[in-house]
Amino acid sequence: MAFRPKRALAVFWKDFLDLRKNIGLLLSMSMLPLVFIFVPIGVVWTYVQRPDDPNLRVIAQYYDRGLPLGANAARFLIDRTLTDWFGMFLVMPVFVPILISSQSVAGEKERRTLEPLLASPVTAAELVAGKSLASLVPAVGISWIAFLLFCAGVDFVAWPLVKGPLMPNVLWSFGIFILAPLFAFFGNGVAVLISARVSEARTAQQFSALVVLPLVGMVAGQVAGWLTAGMGYYAIQGAVVLLLDAVLLLASIRLLDRERLISRWG
Repeated sequence: MAFRPKRALAVFWKDFLDLRKNIGLLLSMSMLPLVFIFVPIGVVWTYVQRPDDPNLRVIAQYYDRGLPLGANAARFLIDRTLTDWFGMFLVMPVFVPILISSQSVAGEKERRTLEPLLASPVTAAELVAGKSLASLVPAVGISWIAFLLFCAGVDFVAWPLVKGPLMPNVLWSFGIFILAPLFAFFGNGVAVLISARVSEARTAQQFSALVVLPLVGMVAGQVAGWLTAGMGYYAIQGAVVLLLDAVLLLASIRLLDRERLISRWG
């Protein structure tokens, strides 16, 4: 059966309207960006307030033992914070789709709304496309808005020290416009697959959230000085996620086939 974009958009609109009614889910989605915005801004503000603190140089030399004597330790740590926090920021476009997509199949089963959807002529590809859009559009939109607020906040608090804008830089621009959609699709794909295999949305959320742990672990490695992150590091990471996205897309289409779902939950 041919892919009909109108049917995929109809699925998207249905899920999007359901999302608007879920106040608890909307509150959960709004709290996470606030943490990712204000925590690093607070760290940068702390460095700006005490740029001559000798302890800052000790911390800076932990990351770079060859730091020149005349180098500004506060500025070094600000740049380091922005680089390290970039990896943590990428958790958001992964986690937000998980909150939404875990409702995509398991939540439909709980609400008894999956059967009418399966009775419609929508294909598996259209079903995956529509439900993915309903997850990706809010996730990417939230990430972009949070990025704009983050840039404005960092530039505002850092201005007294650096006398110029720090954000957006090349790394963050690459991440938010290229990597964030790829990571969002990854989180969505994992949540769709798991929610198609379990019967409760809460269970789907719990299992899907486990994919965030490796990302947090890599960020912890950066903060500890074990990993050196840069454009090359994140470009490789993006290439790997792109391949995983393709695999998850094919697996989702196969798993959300109408006959499979009917036979499993019929």
